Amino acid sequence: MQRVKLSILGISFSQVQAGAYALIFSESDGPRRLPIVIGTPEAQSIAIVMEKITPPRPLSHDLIVSVFSSLEIELLDVFIYKFDQGAFFAELTLKQGDNEFKIDSRTSDGVALAVRTNAPIFTTEEIMRDMAIVFDEKSEDQTEMKDFLSNEDKDLSQLNTDTLNTMLQEALSKEDFEAAIQIRDELNMRKD
Repeated sequence: MQRVKLSILGISFSQVQAGAYALIFSESDGPRRLPIVIGTPEAQSIAIVMEKITPPRPLSHDLIVSVFSSLEIELLDVFIYKFDQGAFFAELTLKQGDNEFKIDSRTSDGVALAVRTNAPIFTTEEIMRDMAIVFDEKSEDQTEMKDFLSNEDKDLSQLNTDTLNTMLQEALSKEDFEAAIQIRDELNMRKD
């Protein structure tokens, strides 16, 4: 199975799902972006580390890293290996002495641990092919798409696939990841 290394591009508030955030990954050597919706506590836990903020008391993910350290457990990587029924699945590869363990994890928790330990994050080529969005900085401005993207009552089902793909490029060029997620999801529904 071909693995694709990811880096965190950023976190943005999700207008698609109340009380959620979009965690945006980019592939290390390419133009694709992988947005994953995560909850508020996990987004805050990841953002605190990215912004180099030290909370007055350890958060849950800090506690887990402390336990790892005390028990001489190393987080080797986080692997986002499956997307099923609207959820991403991940596993942690841990090493203690000569023993390696694979532990099931929510993607957001795995990422929160990875940012604290500098562990690499990977996904599959299949997930990138099916769920990622290609970021094209050269996409052209089109007034019709701008109007559509700024409209709160988007009905993507009325648009053809070519228009959706062009709109996806436009949303990405503006870093409007919430709109990009909606458009990507509509395109994926049509594949199924």
